[in-house]
Amino acid sequence: MDKLPAQILAEKENIEFALSNHKDALKRKEKSVIELAAIGTFLHNIYNGIENILKQILKIKGINIQKSDTWHKDLLAISVSKGIISKEISDKLYEYLTFRHFFVHAYGFMLEELHLEDLVNNIPEIWSQFLLEIKNFFNQ
Repeated sequence: MDKLPAQILAEKENIEFALSNHKDALKRKEKSVIELAAIGTFLHNIYNGIENILKQILKIKGINIQKSDTWHKDLLAISVSKGIISKEISDKLYEYLTFRHFFVHAYGFMLEELHLEDLVNNIPEIWSQFLLEIKNFFNQ
């Protein structure tokens, strides 16, 4: 991963910081709206970081994303079509994209613990697979 551009490495570090910290909020047996909002914030941060990495890669490759109402979804589709990530990882990330949309447009007290737990439990594996695919893309 050391061959990655500095901006991508910085995003990687930020995502890994968010990953390590969201576990603390998850460990609490009884989660108030505050802990749920914290978990939601970390998930939102992680997904935004992944989007930032994809945007940086596309920028490096000279590919522009048109700003539109669907640009977040388009970002995943273009990343798949350019071989940056697989359709499989894109499909998994899409669930985080839909969460991101909900998180941005809803209230923190609307977050559901069970849904957050599923997202949190799956994100470390998705992140590892994402990193592997990014590394493979740069090593082509």
